[in-house]
Amino acid sequence: MVEVSLTTKEKEIIRLIAEGKTTPSIATALGLAPETVKWYRKRILDKFQASTSAEVVRKAIDLKLI
Repeated sequence: MVEVSLTTKEKEIIRLIAEGKTTPSIATALGLAPETVKWYRKRILDKFQASTSAEVVRKAIDLKLI
């Protein structure tokens, strides 16, 4: 599997997604606007070449990122 370069914030968001958090709850937890979290989610999906959050989480586990 290809290595994916992630920022600290992206890793934090993936961890929260893996915990089942929603975009609004991630935004609240990180002190971000929901639109900012949506932007991060899109970047993460693009970096993982994934179409769903579940796919991102699976790949992040495979890469031992979470």
